[in-house]
Formats: sequence, C-alpha cells, structure tokens
Amino acid sequence: MMERHRAESRGDVGGSLRDGRARALVVGLGIAGIASAIALDQAGWDVTIIEKAPARRRGGYFIGLFPLGRHAAERLGALDAMHNRRGKHSENLQIDRNGILGTTLGFANTPSDVGPWMMLRGDVEQATFDALPDRVEIRYSTRPQNILQNSTEAIVTCEESASGKTSQESFDLVVGADGIRSQVREIVFGASEKYIRPMNHMICAFELPANPPGLRPDQGVILTEKGRAFQVFPFEDHPATVLFTYRTDDPRSEWGKPAAQRLREVYGPGPYGTYMDYALSVLDEADEYIFDTADQVHMPRWHQGRVVLVGDAAWCPTLYSGMGATSAIGGADLLGAALRKHSDDIDAALEEWETILRPHIESFQRQGITGRTNFVVHDEKERIKRERRIAIFRRLLKSGLARRLLLKMPRFKQRGVDLVTLL
Repeated sequence: MMERHRAESRGDVGGSLRDGRARALVVGLGIAGIASAIALDQAGWDVTIIEKAPARRRGGYFIGLFPLGRHAAERLGALDAMHNRRGKHSENLQIDRNGILGTTLGFANTPSDVGPWMMLRGDVEQATFDALPDRVEIRYSTRPQNILQNSTEAIVTCEESASGKTSQESFDLVVGADGIRSQVREIVFGASEKYIRPMNHMICAFELPANPPGLRPDQGVILTEKGRAFQVFPFEDHPATVLFTYRTDDPRSEWGKPAAQRLREVYGPGPYGTYMDYALSVLDEADEYIFDTADQVHMPRWHQGRVVLVGDAAWCPTLYSGMGATSAIGGADLLGAALRKHSDDIDAALEEWETILRPHIESFQRQGITGRTNFVVHDEKERIKRERRIAIFRRLLKSGLARRLLLKMPRFKQRGVDLVTLL
C-alpha cells in the first residue's frame, strides 16, 4: 500500500496553539504512537508525530490482540481493518530435532471469546495507521534532542538526521511512544538503567515467506529444550511466523551479533531438524526481523509535567506476557479519553489515566514473568510443571470447562476489560 502523503513542516512554530487547539507531539510511529495520535486527535488536539527512522517499520511477527485492545481499536476506528488469523482447526505439534512427537497446546487453543486474536504486528500497525487522520503531521528522520518544561508548555528541540538541522517548537503535551529504549524517557526521566529490568533472555522473531515443508497452513510446531525454545505460529490466511527464544547470562553481550549466526551457535550443534533448519535459512536472507533482549520497564510514574510515556517506553510487559500490543492500544485510547474528560486540566487527566491503568499493567508485567515458562523452561522441574499445566488445560477443553474457568480468572478478566468505562 502506498504511503499517504502528509506535509512535513520544518519551521519554528510560535506559541502552543494552532487554530485554537492544544498541540501534542508524539514521539514514535509504532503501534503505541499511532494509537496515541488518533486518540489525542479525537480528543480535539492538534497532533504532530516524529519518527527517527526514514520510514515506517513494516515487519511482522506473531502477536495476540486481547479484548482490551480490541475495545480500544474499535473506538480508534481501526478494528474493522483487522481480523483474526486463527484457523478454526489450528493445532500445535510438539517436536524434537528428529520430528513430530505429538500434539500440544498453544495460543490457538484458548477459547476465542476470552483469548486473543492471532495476528501479525504489521496487521495492527497498518490498521491503526490507516485510521490516522490526514491532518496529523508526520516527520520522519526526526528525533528529540532536548525537552524543557514550564507550567504552560514543553519546548522541544528536534534534529532532522538527514540535514542535521535543529528546530524548537512549543507543545502542550509530549507523548513518548518511542519504545523500550525511549529517548524521551532518557531526556526527561533519566538513564534507562534505572528503569529497564533484564529478564536474561533473547528473542528472535520474523515472518516466513511460506509455511515450513510438510506442515499444513493451520499447523504450528513447538520445540522446548533446556534454556531454549523454537516455535512456528500458524495462521489461516498468511504464512507462519517464527520465534526463537533462549536464556543468556549476559544479554547485553548479544547485541550486534548476526542473528542467524548466533542462533546456530546457541541451538547447535546440529542437526537442527527440518523446521528449524528451514527457519534459519529464511533468517539468513531476511531483511525484517527482531533480535533483541527480553526486558521489562518498571517506573514509579509514567508522567512528569507535560510529558507522558506510553507503551513499551513506559511499561514494556515483554513478549512473554502476550500483552504488548493490547496494552499499547488500550493505554493510548485511555489517554485520549482522560484528556477529553479533563479538557482544561492536563495534570488531572494524566493522574486519572495512570491511576486506572497502572494496576492492569502491573498485572500484565507479573504475567510476563510467570508466563516465560510458556515459552522457554530452564530445567527439568519447569518442564514437568509446564507439561502438567498443558495436560490439565487439555482435559478442561475436552470437558467444556475451560471457557468458564478462564472467565473467572482475574488475569483473563483484566485482559478483557474496556478501560475507558473505568473513567
């Protein structure tokens, strides 16, 4: 799809109001940033987005979108462009290096009305981008250098990377939606080391151009070994995606290493088996993939003055929680609703927004820690516990009790709440 053109103004803007509308700067053009821009536009704000990259990131890997996120996406005008890619007869196969051992359970086995839609990150990013009003200005290759605040405005110095040109503008609110290594957080709240909590694991995720040989489109595979795991997530109407995840004592030392080479070292010596070997061959030629540490962000406050953080910049629950995209959209939608409710009091809006959202995020972060064993186990004890959970849930599914049980569990209730109704 061709990118919609938006004017890219570069000059200084005097004052913080344009046509009588309060001005907001959103930093970051990912899911959290786009959703925040839509929500603020709906609340009556004039919104500008800056993105350090020269273009949108379009890569996709598996994500789950729970009802909490779908409520928000509908209000933001993006849900109609999304759909659940889970097949009606999806199944996951447990494998080892030699082949298929039998069936197991995965995301696709959760009852659909309480579980997530199975999607790609690009599905959500594209749908929200398409819902973004044309009046929202986007400036690529631009990043914040400094943010100065007083009681009435935030003065932001930005740099355009291509020319090195800097400019200053005044905004009523700055939204940092620039990811786990947020520059906004670094400028306003201090060094990232104060807030990032490593989980001592790495992840590598990417799309496949075609399903692995020998698998139906609705079949995925799961390989679980001590300290490392490999999964292929199946979709009904799209080639599968892949996740490698493994434990490491020094995750920072992994940065900068070629992903495919490092995975062959960690998962070696071969043979890797049919499915992993195919995935590694794809990664050798892949342009779009994520290879990064699995970290969480824990902060005592997500806002300070006229600056607020959203999504991974504020709370990153990790891939292991399954709630990254859901909480990003939900948090952005709630922010817009709070600013609309407290249209003349930004402080009150941000306080109520955080008071409502924080208990849910803290729960999702705890689930990210405990949910790690759903992806990778460290020892035989964890493996046995994981297999027992799967066996119990399999029996509940056969008896029809799984849905009723999940509906009563606080963790699933929180994943389904419509946050704006709590305002």
